[in-house]
Amino acid sequence: MSWDASLYKDQHAFVFQYGESLLEWLQPKAGEHIVDLGCGTGELTAKIAESGAEVTGLDASKEMIASAKEHFPGLHFEVADATKFSLPRPVDAIFSNATLHWVSKKKKAAARMFAALKPGGRLVLEMGGKGNMAIILAGLKKSLLKRGYEYDQYWYFPSVAQYTKVLENAGFRVNKVSYFDRPTQLSDPNNGVAVWLRMFGTQFFKGIPEAERAAILQEVNDWTVPQLTHNGLLLADYRRLRIEAVKEA
Repeated sequence: MSWDASLYKDQHAFVFQYGESLLEWLQPKAGEHIVDLGCGTGELTAKIAESGAEVTGLDASKEMIASAKEHFPGLHFEVADATKFSLPRPVDAIFSNATLHWVSKKKKAAARMFAALKPGGRLVLEMGGKGNMAIILAGLKKSLLKRGYEYDQYWYFPSVAQYTKVLENAGFRVNKVSYFDRPTQLSDPNNGVAVWLRMFGTQFFKGIPEAERAAILQEVNDWTVPQLTHNGLLLADYRRLRIEAVKEA
């Protein structure tokens, strides 16, 4: 999947801005080696590095990694797949914000993260949880099916039970879980849903001509914006799953 790193930073900066609160769970320390898995354009990688930790930023998108290297040249970034990445040595912690719901091979990702940690190492993650973006995705499904296109939900939005089981089966001990609604303001109050889908939902539109794609986006936008607008703000219906787990010594 190809990403527009500039659009991401310009209109979807909330992804890494909200992720700053996840650093409170990570509590990075000077001298630790930490992996930022799914680092995007590197803003949270840089925040972790401010602690004095050595940080490696990994992301499957070469566009995101190119942007991260340009803006944070003093940090180390690599293009890598969450299910296949390898490191020269085990690390103290893995941090992952808004990434693992993109990974359909969740068992492989969990096994890889477990293998990459030192005994006693910790995993701190946040991802979309069950019910994430339900209103927007219902509108998109309706519009696609009406036109005879398939709707294939390629994101993985698990329940608490589903993802804790994935991690426990990989060998982790899950210490802390938070599952919560997080209404998220979109930058364009009139067309924000269409902009969001153009950024994050490109896989839904494979093989659909641009003119019809534009019509679908407008239709979904028109259906969902009234439902998601509160006190003049367009708030996407995000639901998040946050977990802290440990590889027991």
